[in-house]
Amino acid sequence: MNIAVLPGDGIGSEIIAEALKVLRKLNLPLEMQEAPVGGTGYDVSGDPLPEATLALAKSADAILFGAVGNPKHDHLPRDKRPEQAILGLRKHLGLFANLRPAQVYAELASASALKPEVVAGLDLLIIRELTGDIYFGSPRGIHTNAAGDREGFDTMRYSEPEIRRIAHVGFQAAMKRGRRLCSVDKANVLETSQLWRDIVIDVAKEYPQVALSHMYVDNAAMQLVRAPKQFDVIVTGNLFGDILSDEASMLTGSIGMLPSASLDANNKGLYEPIHGSAPDIAGQGIANPLATILSAAMMLRYSLNQAAAADRIEAAVKRVLASGVRTPDIFVEGTHRVGTQEMGAAVLAAL
Repeated sequence: MNIAVLPGDGIGSEIIAEALKVLRKLNLPLEMQEAPVGGTGYDVSGDPLPEATLALAKSADAILFGAVGNPKHDHLPRDKRPEQAILGLRKHLGLFANLRPAQVYAELASASALKPEVVAGLDLLIIRELTGDIYFGSPRGIHTNAAGDREGFDTMRYSEPEIRRIAHVGFQAAMKRGRRLCSVDKANVLETSQLWRDIVIDVAKEYPQVALSHMYVDNAAMQLVRAPKQFDVIVTGNLFGDILSDEASMLTGSIGMLPSASLDANNKGLYEPIHGSAPDIAGQGIANPLATILSAAMMLRYSLNQAAAADRIEAAVKRVLASGVRTPDIFVEGTHRVGTQEMGAAVLAAL
């Protein structure tokens, strides 16, 4: 099983290192090859997604990704900035389905920004379409209008096949969970969303066991903080999913706890923590590696067909949290504060 390891920038190399230790502990036949990406890739080759890195990602069975972004590259043209690497990988590899679970571990309920009784037991899955919508639609740009004023414009665009395939992912995920799917759109305002809703309703005919509901995105944002446990699976477009999944991450107590998977039609995927490169704490050894370790578990489950190994990792993380070990982002009085490597070592010991 060949894994492309792309640590990226900031804390990327620190958290990836701990995930690799966990993977090696499992004694599986894994071949892991590392390559630069993001700002690190630009520094090496003048491109955030070097050709050799893209070739490695294409040939691999799965990609384990750290994070990209570095303030020192903010002056670069947009197409050379580190963040373009992840967009390029999604496009070139056809990674259209982003799965972001948001689970509140019992030990971390008090770390949430919301009251423990609101989030305790939360277990929801947000499925975000990744390769369409306003991020990739054209025309787009900035121009000067007839009055001499600058105007920026982007195009929200979805085709029927794009909506159908992500809807199927949503319904299939719901079938394996609580059989409830909420489709989030803005059909009262946007033509794109009306098409989205129409097609999701049509796809629903193939899944009579799943209870389908619809919610406008503004209401969904409110409901996520009012009563998040009402949701089982949420499916939505690229822009709305980007915002809602980050909002959902804060329900869990720390963005450092949440993994994600970005899958193609054959379940080949790119796996990454949903947080960024955190340059403000890079090199300090205090970053939480659990989201990356849990991303590695998702990789084993979805792309490498190693569900038992994934279960082992997830169970180990639960045992570590139950023991009171905490990185600074999830530390509360009465628990044991540790750094990145110590948290990784705790997971290894729990395995």
